[in-house]
Amino acid sequence: MGMRAQSSNSLKRGWTTGACALAAFKAAYSAFLTGKFPDPVGVVLPKGENPFFPLALEGKGAGYAQAGIIKDAGDDPDVTHGAMIVVTVREGVAGKGVSFQAGEGVGTVTLPGLALAVGEPAINPKPRKMIMEVVSELADQYDHSGDLIIEMSVPDGAGLAEKTWNGRLGIEGGLSILGTTGVVQPFSCSAWIHSIHRGIDVARANGLIHVAAATGKTSEAAVQKLFGLSDFALVDMGDFAGGMLKYIRDHPVPCLTIAGGFAKLTKLGQGFLDLHSGRSQVDFDWLAEGTSAIGGNDQLVEAVRNANTANHALEITLQSGLALGNYVARQATETALKVIEGSETELNVIVFDRTGLKIGASDA
Repeated sequence: MGMRAQSSNSLKRGWTTGACALAAFKAAYSAFLTGKFPDPVGVVLPKGENPFFPLALEGKGAGYAQAGIIKDAGDDPDVTHGAMIVVTVREGVAGKGVSFQAGEGVGTVTLPGLALAVGEPAINPKPRKMIMEVVSELADQYDHSGDLIIEMSVPDGAGLAEKTWNGRLGIEGGLSILGTTGVVQPFSCSAWIHSIHRGIDVARANGLIHVAAATGKTSEAAVQKLFGLSDFALVDMGDFAGGMLKYIRDHPVPCLTIAGGFAKLTKLGQGFLDLHSGRSQVDFDWLAEGTSAIGGNDQLVEAVRNANTANHALEITLQSGLALGNYVARQATETALKVIEGSETELNVIVFDRTGLKIGASDA
């Protein structure tokens, strides 16, 4: 199941839901063909890794076989860590090949804009492709037609899905079976950026004119209320302003609002596209220059320069009646416009405080 690295700084890799589904399928199809479950079951992943998975569940009866594997996401804070991925294999209609079905806890696509058609189970193209390769390999080996019904389920998947973006992407009833390489890199940015891209795809496919990308839950709720936006118009950008903006540049929407807290948007204003605290810092000299630019006196400028936090700097200026939030929003807009240069997207930025109160806007 992958070795834990010795260094205290290194994090253990895990396996994607798709890799677990692949292994559970291979075990179930093997038992369907031979009556025996390989345990542990070995699979080959796209980059050549060859992990073995112990079975947590096996069952067979008239016309079916099923196997379940507990997902180990390594040290990644993944909502599906510890979930069981169950695959049931049945004989399909002769000549029809493979059909995938969503069982309990696996979602169904209900909106256009994803890589899967509306009505399809939310089993992504890459896991499907990996499974199809195992179908042809075992069908050849055991002289089977390869006509199969493959049902995937995740007990309690519907509950887990409430902690994911699925509802917003129009995936209803449960989780998605995801994974391109099969390997979960701890704290990987790729899953988050992938979700940002899919959120924009769904908004575009459903003809939404106004999309809002927010750094966190408070600003998201506030911007949704401010403009009366549907859930499908909201993109959970987090710290990945650059990833979101680069995708908008190539997949434009008529109007984009970036919403966030004062500190995060200060960093965007400074020119950073990654707003994570470990990768970009608030520059108090920059905020002091901004305070001066909007008419702050020398005493106020020095107070901002020596502020403890970005929010402390904001409080100092608010008490003096200066709108530093508007300045930050305008500078953040300048940074964002450079990324989407040439795009037809109209862009604005709104700054909210920790309570969701609007304290700055680029068009103010």
